Amino acid sequence: MPQVTGFGGAFLRAQDPKALYAWYNEHLGISSPHGCFVFPSADQKGDIAVSFFKQSSDYFPPTQPAMLNFQVDDLDALLDKLSAAGISVDPKREQYDYGRFGWFTDPEGNRVELWQPAS
Repeated sequence: MPQVTGFGGAFLRAQDPKALYAWYNEHLGISSPHGCFVFPSADQKGDIAVSFFKQSSDYFPPTQPAMLNFQVDDLDALLDKLSAAGISVDPKREQYDYGRFGWFTDPEGNRVELWQPAS
């Protein structure tokens, strides 16, 4: 029987996709040589997760239909770097047994979550 074997990707609408790819490359070091972001799962410390939220959830802005989550190796250092570049960074941090989380807002107003998996 056919089955899903992994995460395929996340897709968002953007006003200027080329500019947004360039912004993520500049500030997070993510390249898009094939017109999308590709993350080999063998290099990740944590699992890739897809979660469904109720329409009424306030986990991310109700006007935002989806939210990206990127795994990072040093949450505080990356958020400090983004803040120093004038990017809106949420001062809130959350910690769980599976890792730490923080958030920033990209140039198109999308809230983005960063996750540093637990060691």
